[in-house]
This record gives sequence, structure tokens and C-alpha cells, in this order.
Amino acid sequence: MIKKPYKHVFVTVGTTEFEDLVQAVISVKVLKQLDCLGCETLTIQFGRGTEPRIESIENPTNIRVSGYGLKNSIGEDICRADLVISHAGAGSCIESLEAGKPLIVVVNETLMNNHQTELAERLSKDSHLFYCTPDTLLQTLTESNFNLLQKLGAGALDSFVNHLDKFMGFL
Repeated sequence: MIKKPYKHVFVTVGTTEFEDLVQAVISVKVLKQLDCLGCETLTIQFGRGTEPRIESIENPTNIRVSGYGLKNSIGEDICRADLVISHAGAGSCIESLEAGKPLIVVVNETLMNNHQTELAERLSKDSHLFYCTPDTLLQTLTESNFNLLQKLGAGALDSFVNHLDKFMGFL
């Protein structure tokens, strides 16, 4: 089987902060695995979190790492990406899936009343994404076959939004 190189990887934590995800992505082991997947550029949107000191990252690869906090839209970064690694916020997930990008959702287990796990489980069950925690990101990157992911079909978001509305108690 020929594997597609994932040259451009985009990581997003949304508008808040998710330090555990950022630290997992810039770890030596994850960088090495991204390199094995063909990654050449890694862009990290770190939200309101601490800006990673890119120049001091121990990077045993030739991956060019860059980052930024917030901007009006991450749509361009998602469109450019060959692989998206995202927090489990509904907006980021939907935008990535609508763009047809392979997606790994990293659930923030420190959040109370964590609806993110429900969202990630549902979309994973329908084979739209893979999900993990910061501690299992390396394993997910290593073991996942992104060719198995299904694109969102017509009306898939309507079904998902209804599911989310029921879960949140709006229906």
C-alpha cells in the first residue's frame, strides 16, 4: 500500500488553551513520527496558551515548525493541511471535516462536563476521524490508517448537529 505523505500538518487548540496537546505535538517522539509520515511543515495554533519557543524545541527532524496564537480564521491553514490535529471543539472538527481533511481529534480530559469526548466518539464511530488524548497521540499517529476515514456525506452534518442538540438538551 502506498502511503500519502502528510507534508503539511496543522494543529489547532481553538480559542482557549490546551498546553498538553501543544507539548505532545512538539515532543521528540511525535516529531519523529510526523517525519515518518512525510511531514515537512508543522503549524501550531496555540490559542491563548503559552507560545512554544520554536527555536528551543528539540527537533531531531527537518520539519519546519511555526506557530501563532489567534487570528480571524484558521480556514486557510486547514485547507493547506494534509493532516489536521485538533482539539475536540465542534467548530474546528466540522471545519476540518467539511474541508475533507484527515483528522485526529485530541480530547482534553481536564475539562469538566466534557462534551468533547461525546463528539469525538460519535464522529469516530462513523469513521470520520480518529481520536485520542495527549498521552496517546503518538500511538494514534503510529497506528492509524487515514485511508480508512470516510468523507462527510450530504446531510451528515445535519444528522450530527441533531445528535449534538439532543446531547446538549436543546431538543
